[in-house]
Amino acid sequence: MNYQITNGKLKVTVDSLGAELVSVEKDGTEYLWNGDAVYWPERSPLLFPFVGRFTEGKYLLDGREYEMDIHGFARKMQFETVGKGQAWIAMELRDTPETLRMYPYHFSLQVTYRLERDEIKTEYRVQNQSDRVMYFGIGGHPGFRVPLEEGLEFRDYFLEFSHVCRPDRVGHTSACFVSGENREFSLKDGRYLPLRHDMFDDDAIVLQNMARCVTLKSEKGTRSVRVSYPDMRYLGLWHAPKTEAPYLCIEPWMSLPSRQGIVEDFACKNDLIRLKPGGIFETGWNVSLT
Repeated sequence: MNYQITNGKLKVTVDSLGAELVSVEKDGTEYLWNGDAVYWPERSPLLFPFVGRFTEGKYLLDGREYEMDIHGFARKMQFETVGKGQAWIAMELRDTPETLRMYPYHFSLQVTYRLERDEIKTEYRVQNQSDRVMYFGIGGHPGFRVPLEEGLEFRDYFLEFSHVCRPDRVGHTSACFVSGENREFSLKDGRYLPLRHDMFDDDAIVLQNMARCVTLKSEKGTRSVRVSYPDMRYLGLWHAPKTEAPYLCIEPWMSLPSRQGIVEDFACKNDLIRLKPGGIFETGWNVSLT
């Protein structure tokens, strides 16, 4: 089921399946990718309780092996609406017999979207309702139309980080597993990344130690998208490899995929969040449109 929220400037549609943003409009212009399956059938999936791929589609916990699909299960689950106003909506996912087979925790995952002026605030709240430490990752995967205006092309756009930085590119294998071989990722003048389709031929670019705000824009246009992620550790940049896909995903993450050839033990994976019994973890990211 789809739900719509608006504040007069922005109009946003959220699907109860995955609590996924499926439309983001300002002044009658759609900013979000449309989910065309030719390139990528999703639009803005929520990644939980893992970000990225598992070696062999498996992980270990307390000596037992579990199976889980890429990016976790939340994006394929129905969320319940637990609160709604004209310009906000809160949705919740709780554990079910199905999730317990993949992930042996009792939990609550709440996602709230709030519209404030030209900004969409995305808030995550995770509560561990089990009697042991809960390990998880979480992140966003929003895709934005590129170009945002008629008459422009993908190559007319660039990413502008909020300040000069020297990020590292997280090393990945050809199958998009973590390799452990990080290297500095060069930005033009320490802030700018011109876009080209072939930069994603080897799949995602994942950064760490980057500025915590980036803007998708073109000097030839007037519309832009600013994504801020003050507490998120990693930033993924992606579109379907070896295509001329007309979108860009700007993905704030809290954790990383598995290593190549290693079925990860969740208790030993250092980038996962560790949440004590009864504990609450909150984070989020924001999108501003011009």
